[in-house]
Amino acid sequence: MAKDSAIYVCQSCGAVHGKWAGQCGACGQWNCIVEETRSAPPGALKPAATRRSHGLSFETLQSENPEPPRLVTGVAEFDRVCGGGVVPGSAILLSGDPGVGKSTLLLEVCARAALAGRRVAYISGEEAIEQIRSRARRMGLDQAPVELASATALREILSTLKRERFDIVVIDSIQTLWSDVHEAGPGSIVQVRACAAEMVRLAKAGGPAVILVGHVTKDGQVAGPRVVEHMVDAVMTFEGERGYPFRILRAGKNRFGATDEIGVFEMGDAGLREVANPSALFLGEGKERAPGAAVFAGIEGSRPVLVEIQALVAPSAYGTPRRAVVGWDSGRLAMVLAVLEARCGLGFGDRDVYLNVAGGLRVNEPAADLAAAAALISSATDMPLPQGCVVFGEIGLSGEVRAVGRAEARLREAMKLGFDQALAPPLNGKAGAARVTAVTRLSEAVERISESRY
Repeated sequence: MAKDSAIYVCQSCGAVHGKWAGQCGACGQWNCIVEETRSAPPGALKPAATRRSHGLSFETLQSENPEPPRLVTGVAEFDRVCGGGVVPGSAILLSGDPGVGKSTLLLEVCARAALAGRRVAYISGEEAIEQIRSRARRMGLDQAPVELASATALREILSTLKRERFDIVVIDSIQTLWSDVHEAGPGSIVQVRACAAEMVRLAKAGGPAVILVGHVTKDGQVAGPRVVEHMVDAVMTFEGERGYPFRILRAGKNRFGATDEIGVFEMGDAGLREVANPSALFLGEGKERAPGAAVFAGIEGSRPVLVEIQALVAPSAYGTPRRAVVGWDSGRLAMVLAVLEARCGLGFGDRDVYLNVAGGLRVNEPAADLAAAAALISSATDMPLPQGCVVFGEIGLSGEVRAVGRAEARLREAMKLGFDQALAPPLNGKAGAARVTAVTRLSEAVERISESRY
């Protein structure tokens, strides 16, 4: 039997080094390289003399077997992001910042699924069972038949899950699991990779749907090797800005559904509450719009969302004007400012510019270009936009306003909340009952806002 050899693995990025060093040459982190033992993984191929192969059996794309029904948990926002419910035998990785509410969300999912007749196991390696019970009492879910356990030994967990039949199993968290096959400590690259592989193998072998909770690093990435994200079927991120009550569940990867869906929750004293109408949450009260505010009709996943974009253009007190943006791409702000200066004659060279997406939502759509430009124009000219007006459209470098997708859905959501006007590119008869002010050039938008012509 070959003797195990030592390797040195970076606990931040997973890079393997031949000897110890104070700094990882791959990611630049300090004091993150740990000695680990290299051993043959379980199921490794045997030598050629003893290896036997039975070949492959190929099949066609056609199948007579129907797709298995999804497990609807009862938490509509979570089921929406999963693609309509949890797929039996799938593996889901849920990550998020500390304290954002990952355990609260999954306890809610487990309780609702258990009340619907599913057999659910919640295994925690971070909290005692009494702590989980205390949280369930605060949330009013202490009567749900969820089966709790506090364990970190992978061998015990696997033997129990293979013996018992569960529909959904939650592991909180994957960084706390420990396999006695490897000598590295819990949370190391080797342990996270090995434990995640075993849990995924359990799910794929006709086992339960497995939901793994993953910690994140200081830059927001899932802690541990990136190969874990490739192993699982779905990677979800639970986001929340400090100081705001809402939380957003996003799917960065989903083999059984769309990757651009979001679920919106509101954190309260009794736990998380689903938000069926995010537009009302992000817009707040329908007070009169001040100069520098524009309502953007955006699309998040399959649902339209209205959010207020605020801008402030003020004289600069220093030699170098400031550019500050929250909730939007700073590169796109620089592009919109350049187009306004070069194509529309507005000067921002001696002014500070601040842009904020109200409510803390992060907007990634190019369709927000015209809304950001409208807020900047409104602030620079001190002319407020009409109270019932929404704005959307993409801006090109030549100053043209380009059409965006799903304009009809955006206008329907705006009409539902009392907005009957829109500043947008030509819509080719898709306006419905809304009154649309069509602009093809950004200079036209500047004229209409500065002269209040709608």
